[in-house]
Amino acid sequence: MAELPQIHSVHASQAGRVARGSRHASGRGERPSLASLVNWPFLLVIALLVAYGLLVCWSAVQGLEKYSFNRQLAGVGAGLVVMAVLWRFDYRRLANMTTALLVINVVLILLPHVPGLGTTAGMGARSWIKIGMQVQPGEFAKVTVVLFAASLLARYQGTLDDWREYCKVLGMLLIPFACIMTQPDLGTGLVYMAISAVVLVMGGAKGRYLAVTVIAGVAAIAAVFAVDEMLKYQLPDGTWEYRLLKNYQRRRLLVFLNPEADLSGDGYNLAQAKIAIGSGGLAGKGFLQGTQIKYGFVPERHTDFIFCTVGEEWGFLGALTVLGLLCALILRLMRMGERQEEPFGRIYCYSVAAILLFHVLVNVGMTVGLMPVMGIPLPFMSYGGSSLIAFTILVFIAVRLDAATRQFSLGAKY
Repeated sequence: MAELPQIHSVHASQAGRVARGSRHASGRGERPSLASLVNWPFLLVIALLVAYGLLVCWSAVQGLEKYSFNRQLAGVGAGLVVMAVLWRFDYRRLANMTTALLVINVVLILLPHVPGLGTTAGMGARSWIKIGMQVQPGEFAKVTVVLFAASLLARYQGTLDDWREYCKVLGMLLIPFACIMTQPDLGTGLVYMAISAVVLVMGGAKGRYLAVTVIAGVAAIAAVFAVDEMLKYQLPDGTWEYRLLKNYQRRRLLVFLNPEADLSGDGYNLAQAKIAIGSGGLAGKGFLQGTQIKYGFVPERHTDFIFCTVGEEWGFLGALTVLGLLCALILRLMRMGERQEEPFGRIYCYSVAAILLFHVLVNVGMTVGLMPVMGIPLPFMSYGGSSLIAFTILVFIAVRLDAATRQFSLGAKY
């Protein structure tokens, strides 16, 4: 593999600003306070989302013996500790650590395959590890994927105009996707693809390269279905088993294309989700009063279908509040990205915004039949400590990058 270009501007271009800032700061005789560096409106939006999420999760886990609300509270506490630890680290140092970030990412994703450590969940996906408690490494790998992708594309300084370099970058971005599909976890894999698309655009890839990639991707999807059809085999009970796509994945796609075809079978979950959201009306049935939720008609009401709990108990206004807060979070991340003076920080902030947007579109879309059903949590709302902590890390690194940028703009040495 050819050597990647080195970043010369991440630290070097700031050296002059640091020197000038040091002289300026010494003239003032004081360092900017912490409060002047933190984006408090951004943190307020996160706090409101987490608080709302706790309220909804409390209702959703009622009657579910396997799931404890205290675990979600523990996840919030762990997130606060992580925020305090992360604040002291300057993440711009990661801009030149592409290879190390890729290795860490691959190790995280493949951890569930370690004998005695990994465990299956859901429809047989080997996505979890047991270390006294269940942890989903793929969620934390989203952080390393974004850092790796931002580090990789920042090296090209917004001018990825060489076809060979583009192919090399694309190949490296596909490594995390290939690893996660060994579990297989299609939902998280699609998140990685969304990250890759954003960083390629932000990294300055030419439009014709992107167009060829999209066409190749569509052709690859068609090839998967064609090959799978040829490799299928019949089980003793007369049903067909496929080797590439799991049967449940195919059924989800068929339900998405024709949700009314089997309302008592594969289409049942989607039908009940629509009933729950629609029955909430304008203001909802009230906290802990959702009948579709309370009596177990909605599947995974605390995780993938958490938006149904919001819709039934809090109604249209409650759902609009959640979407409004998430939109505010995404827009503020994009604004942070615009403030970044270096490619690494800019690509990182936009990538995190893309992750949140993708999660919102898929999670909310699948509950109303606009997207196929897949295991994608709603950020800061769905039950699960791994997801909550991972999203906390993602957004707080953006807060830290933004603080560093604002500090340099104030002329203070960090």
